[in-house]
Amino acid sequence: MRSNWILTILILVGLVLGTIVGQGLFDADYSLAQPESEHAHAMWLGIFSFLGNTIFMGLLKMLIIPLVATSVIIGVTSVGDFRKLGKIGGWTLFYYMATMAIAVTIGLVLVTNIKPGTRISEQQRVEAEAGYAADEQRVEALTAKQQEGLMGAMKGLVEQIIPRNIVAAAAAGRPLPVIFFSIFFAVVVTMIGPKKEPLIRVFDAVFEVLMKMVHAVIWLAPLGVFALLAWTVARIGLSVFVSAIGSYMFTVLLGIAIHGLIVLPLIMFLFAKPDASGSRSPFKFMRQMRQAIMTAIGTDSSSATLPVTIECATEEAGISKQSAGFVIPLGSTINMDGTALYEAVAVVFLAQVYGMELGLTTLVLIAITATLAAVGAAGIPSAGLVTMVIVLDAVNANILESNPGATAIPVSAIGLIIGVDRILDMFRTAANVWGDAVGARIIDRFCTDER
Repeated sequence: MRSNWILTILILVGLVLGTIVGQGLFDADYSLAQPESEHAHAMWLGIFSFLGNTIFMGLLKMLIIPLVATSVIIGVTSVGDFRKLGKIGGWTLFYYMATMAIAVTIGLVLVTNIKPGTRISEQQRVEAEAGYAADEQRVEALTAKQQEGLMGAMKGLVEQIIPRNIVAAAAAGRPLPVIFFSIFFAVVVTMIGPKKEPLIRVFDAVFEVLMKMVHAVIWLAPLGVFALLAWTVARIGLSVFVSAIGSYMFTVLLGIAIHGLIVLPLIMFLFAKPDASGSRSPFKFMRQMRQAIMTAIGTDSSSATLPVTIECATEEAGISKQSAGFVIPLGSTINMDGTALYEAVAVVFLAQVYGMELGLTTLVLIAITATLAAVGAAGIPSAGLVTMVIVLDAVNANILESNPGATAIPVSAIGLIIGVDRILDMFRTAANVWGDAVGARIIDRFCTDER
């Protein structure tokens, strides 16, 4: 227990120092503006990226696929009864969709009242569009996603779920097809009678070994999050918080804070059963999940944080392997509370920048499409920015249908928010991971009530 608190303090120190060092590098590069300064800045960015992305993130990603497969198989085989498994799956999906819908509603209420888009000048808008047009690689990626549309995204999601080659999917590091295959595999395992016992014991042993590996990798988290925060802040700088775009950032962060610190704790208090000590305190549970939440902030990836989330849920919070093994891996791919909220706020913000008044029908459309688009967002850095163009396209279609002469929001408007996306991604990823953990705690009552 003491070692966990030491690790938590070290991760927190890494987050703070990474922010300070990153801002120092940003300020030095901005103030000197010399070729040698730019070279030094690029060198430090390379070092931080190597430590954070190559080493720390690489080790976490290395564990994702085997951990997902074993944890899901153990979770499903432990449940055993198909009726009970269906009940758990049904409540899990209901929880995911309900919390994402609540998050989107919070975001829409805030952005329509704060109106951050009205603070953006015409010059900023023009410069942002020009900057977006110059980024050819990003333009190509977002244009492709826009052409898919919402139905294309849903089709792509189904195609991801059912892989043609599970080995290729695992090699590509795609958790969703691995989850589907593991559930299918585990269900069949429960049907083969006594022969299943040795197989289950093997997977249980592999899971324990993987958790030991996760525990070892977690001790690199202080260095990893330091490097990742320094790398992020050194490229962007914290001055964006006091610029005109800062009001947009404030709106997103306020929404995430309300959802993460009020809504999710309230849902957990109402629906989760007391833990082993008899406590129903959501904030005690948040304290137990602290390492996963801080790792999510550092990595910007719910998938990369998955090993830490499962370790904290089972070892620190005492959640059963059945619920943690089923709910958390699935949640890391389709439960995106922070992403859904962010996409809704971002689209309304861009509409405000272009002087558009959105009616109730359009806001409801945004709520629906943002929720569905968030489901299709991968658990990787800035995935929400890519799927956001689907929401933007749906809004434009709705506006032009009701008013053919209206001006649509150009995709190039995303240039306004690209620069600050990484910082916001830290906190929306933390909300995603926290939402997964709360879901596992709630669903745990269905895994344990009938034991």
